Amino acid sequence: MVPLFIFYLHLVGLTAAFTAEYQKEGTGAGLLNVGFFVLIFSVGWTISTFVLKHLVGAEGFGVWLDRDALSLLLLTAGEAVFLYFYFSERRTAAPSH
Repeated sequence: MVPLFIFYLHLVGLTAAFTAEYQKEGTGAGLLNVGFFVLIFSVGWTISTFVLKHLVGAEGFGVWLDRDALSLLLLTAGEAVFLYFYFSERRTAAPSH
């Protein structure tokens, strides 16, 4: 259940990122933003799974928080920090118009 919620959360974020960039720059920029998010998600999930494989057993902390769910939670926390700084830097930059 936890991984499903996290996947839905990523899907909503991906849709919001595409829509925001699509409205500013067009379809190409929106698709580039989607590709960037997919790349960050796939590499981040691989790294978080690798780290947790050495720290936590496969059973994790119970039925709801097994190792896969914990790796997705770690990934989401890391992405939240990264995207906060990524979007706050873009928001404070002066427009080029």
